[in-house]
Amino acid sequence: QVHLVESGGGLVQAGGSLRLSCAASGNIFRINGMGWYRQAPGKQRELVATITDGGSVAYADSVKGRFTISRDNAKNTVYLQMNSLKNEDTAVYYCNADVVHVSRSQTIYWGQGTQVTVSS
Repeated sequence: QVHLVESGGGLVQAGGSLRLSCAASGNIFRINGMGWYRQAPGKQRELVATITDGGSVAYADSVKGRFTISRDNAKNTVYLQMNSLKNEDTAVYYCNADVVHVSRSQTIYWGQGTQVTVSS
């Protein structure tokens, strides 16, 4: 079993910044891709950013130039630096991780979510 624990959410004014963290622990041999998703009230969950184990990144068009995803493989942790936040960034943010277990089986895990609220 693997647990993903997110932190760093909160309330911020428009134009401000937040940094989210997501640490994975448990039965981990290696973590392939990691990512951040978000879900606003009444909307479907959407991709925000992803990063491979080699460091290749991809972003949703809505956050390009404002958000930066990074990871620390030694700590099994992924980060999301969010700058120039807008009201429309308000959502619950979830991290996920494509985990290879010691047995070499593979499972995708999700964090519990952290609320980000951007006020005008």
